[in-house]
Amino acid sequence: MTEASAFPQAAVQASQVKSATRTLDIIEYVVAHGRPLVAQEIATALGIPVSSLSYLLATLVERDYLVRDGRRYSAGPGLERLQAKSGGFGLKERAAPLVRTLRVTLNETASFFIRSGWEVEAIVTETSEQALRYSIEMGRRLPMHVMAAGKALLAALPGDELDRYFAESERARFTPSSLTAEKALRRELAEIRKTGFALTDEEFSLGIRGIGRVVTIGGNPVGSLSVAIPKARFDAAMQARAMDLLERTSGLLEAS
Repeated sequence: MTEASAFPQAAVQASQVKSATRTLDIIEYVVAHGRPLVAQEIATALGIPVSSLSYLLATLVERDYLVRDGRRYSAGPGLERLQAKSGGFGLKERAAPLVRTLRVTLNETASFFIRSGWEVEAIVTETSEQALRYSIEMGRRLPMHVMAAGKALLAALPGDELDRYFAESERARFTPSSLTAEKALRRELAEIRKTGFALTDEEFSLGIRGIGRVVTIGGNPVGSLSVAIPKARFDAAMQARAMDLLERTSGLLEAS
């Protein structure tokens, strides 16, 4: 790296540190006052430009570290989570920062799903910031047979439970590529068990490809991670990168 190219990187790092410091200053200032504060009070006290403060406050509210009531901000319930004792964090709370990192690293939509009957439910989702992107509503339930996350969980089911799935589930066709036949699905699930990854190609949404990986804790499949990528950006290099990140992310969640 040349001296000239080092300067932009150093500037970015300095900006990130400054932003982190300001975020902590805001939290400490609001908590210390013990009363709701308007943004202008915080900006004046901490010397933060209003434009920068607005973004930081919005982020803190989104993460529940602050709550907003009209124009005023006060300490939020997220701060109590930081003081939780060992074991106080649920699966959703543990998955959230890992899903966020997965989304930021790939800049593609990433989610964590749990099983709900013969459907999967997104309990954490982070949407890509690119103009062409796939988004999914938090809490939305979707059929297992057309979602990469769902197929990853199906492949992890014991034989008797998988038999019950095929006996009880209604496997609708959403696109011409939707796989609904039991024999074909069983072949695909066997392949997923070998590779560790579930792949979908426009099976639920046209133009979208998905990659999923099951998360197993204590020998039990507790959920699955997935990424949704528009076909316009999907190639062998993207698939390999996404698989590597999914494997590492699932490992971190399992270890947590």
